[in-house]
Amino acid sequence: MSKQSVLVIDDEPDIRELLEITLIRMGLDVVCAEDYTSATKLLQTQTFDFCLTDMKLPDGDGISLVEYIQHNFANLPVAVITAHGNMELAIKAMKAGAYDFVSKPVSLDKLRSLIENGIQTSGSIPVPESDSRYQIIGQSKKIIELTKTIKKFARSQAPVFINGQSGTGKELVARQIHAQGARSKAPFIAVNCGAIPGELMESEFFGHVKGSFTGAIQDNPGLFRATQGGTLFLDEIADLPLAMQVKLLRVLQEKNIRPVGSQAEESIDVRIISASHKNLSDLVKEGLFRQDLYYRINVIMISVPALNERVEDIELLAIHILQKLSEENATSYSLDPSALLALTTYSFPGNVRELENILERASALSDNNTIKAQDLHLPEQEASPTDAVSLLDKTIELETEELEKALNSNKWNRSAAARQLGITLRQLRYRCQKLGLTK
Repeated sequence: MSKQSVLVIDDEPDIRELLEITLIRMGLDVVCAEDYTSATKLLQTQTFDFCLTDMKLPDGDGISLVEYIQHNFANLPVAVITAHGNMELAIKAMKAGAYDFVSKPVSLDKLRSLIENGIQTSGSIPVPESDSRYQIIGQSKKIIELTKTIKKFARSQAPVFINGQSGTGKELVARQIHAQGARSKAPFIAVNCGAIPGELMESEFFGHVKGSFTGAIQDNPGLFRATQGGTLFLDEIADLPLAMQVKLLRVLQEKNIRPVGSQAEESIDVRIISASHKNLSDLVKEGLFRQDLYYRINVIMISVPALNERVEDIELLAIHILQKLSEENATSYSLDPSALLALTTYSFPGNVRELENILERASALSDNNTIKAQDLHLPEQEASPTDAVSLLDKTIELETEELEKALNSNKWNRSAAARQLGITLRQLRYRCQKLGLTK
């Protein structure tokens, strides 16, 4: 089997020589370039498994090279060497698609670890068979864009912040980033920051040694050590108290932890993905969230769309949820067209989680396992132009057919037709007006 090959770009001969010796000792083939132009020529003529570039080049910069590689050699991981303390440029490089960065003076141990891990991501990463509970369901434009974003940043080691309303599926996004990255075989641990008592938070995150405090009857590894090599998902990170925010920031900067009661620090290799339904930038302005931690966790931000922003996915989601319920209850549930109509005109303040709850309740109340509009027991709501989101052609045709059927069977008595469909009279009038249905 041929050796794996690394392209090193740096304009300083001494640094190129040091990096070359280090990588050769790791059993790698090394090709060096002194500037952007020669590097791009080598990339066009040779195949590499990893690329390591200095940020400052005589005829360009490392970020431009990252962008060039992302555009032309998307499966090649590239890490950037930055000046010590220049975190702003490092973050900019990772947003451009860099796998990771290393600061000068280069720590050889960290460099070896970075390259060993990075080479594992070279080429296309097969997406493991996904547990159906963690699939992202949908074919809307927003979901297609979301899946592309996940694929792009899954390869990076940069911290990711996921923003979205409660119930939109932020943990699903985090799990997909983990599953499609180099850490997929390592642990994924999710923790709700608001669910940990303040007095136990440091111990839960960093672990403790036996006897370090009352009740510490045995060693506890803590979340960071339990996730070693994998991904730690910090849900509702806005709920962390300020004192814990300081400790978390230091861990992210130093990549070391100190268990409670221990005198020794331990190195950790964990990717952090965090999430919140709150606006962190507003919390920063209010002094409730540290600005430096915000910048550190928000290297890459991914927004998860609300369900009422992707109404065309409701039918697919409903079918998927009913399939799960059918398997759990050893029966077969189906969705009546009237129920689909009611769901697609409902605003879903609770998003996908609310849809799941509605269908689970409806499956228990339905007759003959066919869920109708009246089984949904949707809250009353006023229809307005902001509630109306364009539906797929199939859904529009189905909706028109069902409305006409209900109106004709009730001799165009709109109140009676609305009751039959399980929607409000105001909703019926709005849908008729939108679809151009007149007697």
